[in-house]
Amino acid sequence: MHVTRRAALVMGGLALAGCAAPAREPARSFAASPSGRADKIAAVERAVLALGPDVAPDEAAAVARIAVNEPLVWARAWDVVDPPLVHNIKVNTGVKPRGLCKHWAEDLEVRLRQEQLQSLSLHRAIANADSIRIEHSTVIVSTRGAPMETGLVLDPWRQGQGRLWFGPVVDDPKYRWVPRAEVFAMKRDRRARRDGF
Repeated sequence: MHVTRRAALVMGGLALAGCAAPAREPARSFAASPSGRADKIAAVERAVLALGPDVAPDEAAAVARIAVNEPLVWARAWDVVDPPLVHNIKVNTGVKPRGLCKHWAEDLEVRLRQEQLQSLSLHRAIANADSIRIEHSTVIVSTRGAPMETGLVLDPWRQGQGRLWFGPVVDDPKYRWVPRAEVFAMKRDRRARRDGF
């Protein structure tokens, strides 16, 4: 393949990457070993419990276990071995089956909903829908009925290979999250204006 055509394909793939790659940020340090994973699960559990006094401890434990472990299983199933944007290009060009941020968010939401959480609510959110940066999707957990802005981001895409990034919505260093329903409504309005309706 001609060099300029290859460069054009790479640039096009980046444009279609599907999620906004954050600049370097300090990652929470957890070893890849089983004991490191247990430490991360414990840290996520503490963060979920810290959302409020009415959070059921068993639900916090289940959310933490699922949010840390399941994405690692999906990463193996989807053959995610590259950094997030490189993997996105492979998904968008048909080389890999799944692994865009929306896939991680969809599957994590579905899996967490199977727990029939009573003391917690799940939210879907999108960042960068109103900017030139590429959109990014995630799942947020909050106390039952609380707004997502009070919740905790659960993002298995950001660090790559299914490794969970988590933190309070208001303290997220890279993304300003908007409820997914609001983003979809905004896009519908834009399309309607563009199409003259």
